[in-house]
Amino acid sequence: MSNQVVMISLEELVPSNHMYRKFASLWSFATAQKQLAKVESANNYKGYGIVRLFKCLLLQFLEDLSDRELSRYLAENNAAKWFCGFALTEVTPEYTLFSKVRSRIGTELLAQLFNQLREQLKAQGYMNEVFSFIDTSQLISKATLWQERDRAIKEKYEKLNNEILPKVAHDPEARIGCKGKERYWYGYKRHLSVDMQSGLINKVAVTPANVPDARAVKHVCPSQGAAYADKAYATKYARQEDAVSYERLRKII
Repeated sequence: MSNQVVMISLEELVPSNHMYRKFASLWSFATAQKQLAKVESANNYKGYGIVRLFKCLLLQFLEDLSDRELSRYLAENNAAKWFCGFALTEVTPEYTLFSKVRSRIGTELLAQLFNQLREQLKAQGYMNEVFSFIDTSQLISKATLWQERDRAIKEKYEKLNNEILPKVAHDPEARIGCKGKERYWYGYKRHLSVDMQSGLINKVAVTPANVPDARAVKHVCPSQGAAYADKAYATKYARQEDAVSYERLRKII
C-alpha cells in the first residue's frame, strides 16, 4: 500500500464551468476595492478584509441567503470559498460579522457597488433592458410577534396592527402585508426587475410589507425598453410616484 500523500488545491475543486468562474471573469473589482478602502476600519474585520466580505455579501444576494445560511454556505461550499478568496482550510466568517460589514459599508455605497457590477454585465452584452419583468415577493421577518403582543397588552393597546407595531416592535420598519384576501405576513416586500434575456436581476428594492406595489415602480422600473408586470403596478399610486414609469407600464400590461 502506498503512503503517498496527494495534495489537492481549492482551484482544482471548483469545476471549470462553474458559474462563479464566469462571474469572476466578467466582473472587475478594482473600482470597488478603491471605494471600499475608504470605509475599511482599522481592525480589518478580523483579518478577512472588507473586499472579501463584500464578495460574501454579493453571494448572499445571488443565492438569497440569510446571514446564518451565508456563514454555513461559505464554510461548506468550495466554489463560494474560491470566489470570495478564502483558502480551502481557512476559517470563514461567523454570521454576526455580516451585519457589521453592511452597516460599515452603508446602503448607499452598497447600491453603488452593485450597480457598477450590473453596468459591467450590460457593457459586455449580458443584460440589455429590452424586455424586463417586474414582480414582488414576500420577505417574512425572522422575528416572532409574541413579545410585541405582550408589550401591546401591557401598554393597553387593543389591536396589534400596522399603526401600533412601530410603537412596540423590535423592528420598527417591518409591517403586516396582505396579498389577496387570505395571505398575510409580517415583514417586507422585495420588488425585482429581471432582465428577460439573461434571467439576471437588474434592480431590486425592499419596502415594508404594507406598501402598495405601485409605490416601488420608480425603484425597479428599467431605464429603457419594455417592462412586464401585473396590474398592481399600474395604479394611481404609480402615476403619483413616477409618471414616466407609470406610462411605460400602463401601455404594456
